Amino acid sequence: MKIGAAMFFTDYSMAPDELARELEARGFESMWAPEHSHIPLSRKTPFPSGGELPKQYYDVMDPFVTLAAAAAATTTIRLGTGVCLVIQRDTIQTAKAVASLDQLSRGRFLFGIGGGWNQDEMEDHGTVFKTRFKKMREQVEAMRAIWTQSKPEYHGDIVNFPPMMTWPKPVQQPHPPVIVGGAFPHAARRALRYGDGWIPHSRRPHYEDVTDYLPEFHRLAGEIGRDPAEVPVTVWGVLPDRDRIRRYEDQGVARGVVQLAADGRASILPLLDRWADIIRSL
Repeated sequence: MKIGAAMFFTDYSMAPDELARELEARGFESMWAPEHSHIPLSRKTPFPSGGELPKQYYDVMDPFVTLAAAAAATTTIRLGTGVCLVIQRDTIQTAKAVASLDQLSRGRFLFGIGGGWNQDEMEDHGTVFKTRFKKMREQVEAMRAIWTQSKPEYHGDIVNFPPMMTWPKPVQQPHPPVIVGGAFPHAARRALRYGDGWIPHSRRPHYEDVTDYLPEFHRLAGEIGRDPAEVPVTVWGVLPDRDRIRRYEDQGVARGVVQLAADGRASILPLLDRWADIIRSL
């Protein structure tokens, strides 16, 4: 099992290029950047983790900008959006951003996506809350056409454009992996339908451990004829618990991602050193 790390990059956290270099030096496989364009003062939907929304959600930088800085400062570590709220973005422009970052990183980009939870935020972008997941599916299908065809076009109910020409194309073939974030069972079914991976949280208020759902995820994959190896699982929010990590490995989890606080070097580097010991033992 590989280990990655994520951080809400802000003007008071470690810089993305700095963190990426430190992670790469310690054997981390990947670094992930989340996304929120803004946080409206109204709140129609509760924070999924419960309680008050942490300050870093208001302050986070654009993930494509932060990951581009990290790409320029590193050579091997993979760089992912964790997750990109595609339903709040223009499809054509996002496809170009993905391909551009994959080019700049020489094929190291991981395209983590999600439909989001903040209804007010997405509605400010003109996204209809009830059809956001239909939009996300159409966006993925349309972006795949843009990445793989010389004259792509797409005609869906929400995403629709005539034949066009747009470059660059991604380095990775046929395109960077589209890794669908969200909870079981709905996000798991989306990942199996049109994703190249699934990102569930290690725990949520309504469940203690995501490993309880992994056998069912594998069963669902078999029902639709997909090899679970084609849809690897990335568990979000792993803790430095060696027994739990061994359980992830036994159940075929491909990657665990450590959620780091939006802090500076003094608090982050000792934690990375502790994880480096765990990484060497995997």
